Amino acid sequence: MEALIERCCGLDVHQATVVACLLIGVAGQKPQKEVRTFGTMQDDLKQLCQWLLQHGCTHVAMESTGVYWMPVYEALEGHFQLVVGNAQHIKNVPGRKTDVKDSEWIADLLRHGLIAKSFVPPEAIRELRDLTRYRRKLTEAQAAERNRLQRLLETADVKLASVASDVLGVSGRLMLRALIEGQSTPAQMAELARGMLRRKLPELGRALCGRLTDNDRFLLKMQLDRVEQIEADISKLDERIEQQLKPYQEQHERLTQIPGVDRVTAAVMLAELGADMNVFPTAQHAAAWAGLAPGNNESAGKRKGGKSRKGNVHLKTALVQAAVAASRKKGSYLKAKYWKVKARRGAKRAAMTVAHKILVVGYHMLLHGTDYADLGESYQDDKVLSRTRRSLVRQLEGLGFQVTLNKKQQLAA
Repeated sequence: MEALIERCCGLDVHQATVVACLLIGVAGQKPQKEVRTFGTMQDDLKQLCQWLLQHGCTHVAMESTGVYWMPVYEALEGHFQLVVGNAQHIKNVPGRKTDVKDSEWIADLLRHGLIAKSFVPPEAIRELRDLTRYRRKLTEAQAAERNRLQRLLETADVKLASVASDVLGVSGRLMLRALIEGQSTPAQMAELARGMLRRKLPELGRALCGRLTDNDRFLLKMQLDRVEQIEADISKLDERIEQQLKPYQEQHERLTQIPGVDRVTAAVMLAELGADMNVFPTAQHAAAWAGLAPGNNESAGKRKGGKSRKGNVHLKTALVQAAVAASRKKGSYLKAKYWKVKARRGAKRAAMTVAHKILVVGYHMLLHGTDYADLGESYQDDKVLSRTRRSLVRQLEGLGFQVTLNKKQQLAA
């Protein structure tokens, strides 16, 4: 097999060490090999970079091992052509598992151009990605804390959720604070209701007659404080995300035109996909990378049901949530597509299908800089009608008839 790169290096990255194997040699000749081990502190990584530059190295490859590869990548970024490979795709032969052997194997694969380059976005997008991913974690923590609070109320027989649609709304929080203080009667706490909820004052009084102990009040206060603190943190994150999105304001606004895609989902799409779609050869490649494309499962010429492949879980979950939201958008193509697939394959398949559609649409909008154009709710039915018409015409022509189609005139009432 012919070598493609004359000077390259393979890195086996760990938490405390980086084993580097440098290969130098033209194609057709056995390359010179040099192996060194470096630490992972900043000064160690600078020594690694200087050592590679001194030997004229042009390409460096490493596995995407946890998060340990990230500081190494940032230390070498801008000096070499970096290749981050999927660890599952570049496994060494069994029985040859040492750090040195691994670095040599990665270097040899890189030398022959056998490592598929993983998508690593530019630094600005990576920073935006850190913010959106942490926002998701806070949102999940907030939901978990809300569930704990609701469980505590139900355990204490406080049936506020049976009367109020939002326990943590404005009225609900006033009542929860009154419950924590323990100085008010149920009727007095019910009077704290605002707006439409005041129509249910008798039911609220009965719902607030619980059995809260001092320990329950202590936990309830801690949980409510925790929910409000997370909300404040999410608000700060949103402000920071808006600042990071300023260079991509046009793309961000354009993505929000898609039904079901709000500002948060659009930010996630930019953070995970990036703003430059040229890194993906086609929209189908982007869908497969996100885990929204069906897997291949064919044997003996027979295709079996292929599960969707693993992909970017952050982008995938955001797009599935957007798909469910799009299914409620009146008059939209995505809504019609969702309900058409749901009738045949179920809600989960329908959500995945529409999520795939949203990703493909977003890809083309970012690639060509175009606005969203909805095909309309009747597009699917019109497409089926057109296909059926063409099929029937072909059948009649095959039987020797000349077919002329005239649309039926509706009679005046």
